[in-house]
Amino acid sequence: MINYNKNRDMLTSEDIKKIVEVVATKEDIKDLEQDIDGLRESVQALVLSVDKLVKSLDRLETEYAAITNQISRHEKWIQQLAQRLNVKLGY
Repeated sequence: MINYNKNRDMLTSEDIKKIVEVVATKEDIKDLEQDIDGLRESVQALVLSVDKLVKSLDRLETEYAAITNQISRHEKWIQQLAQRLNVKLGY
């Protein structure tokens, strides 16, 4: 706690030392800004990576749907051929 003497209207050197200990310096602020810039770059790189991953998953999902549709169509054709040729298919 800062000792304020009403009679003197001044802070003691001890009080000033206490204030200096808790006040950020220009160097502290520059270090903090650099840390924030580095964090911002890391977050941006992470966002780009996640975006690429989501796009890849979207392409895979689309491809998977097309392949599933194609397999279903082929299975239906095979069933139709088997019926017309009177062939029993085993599973």
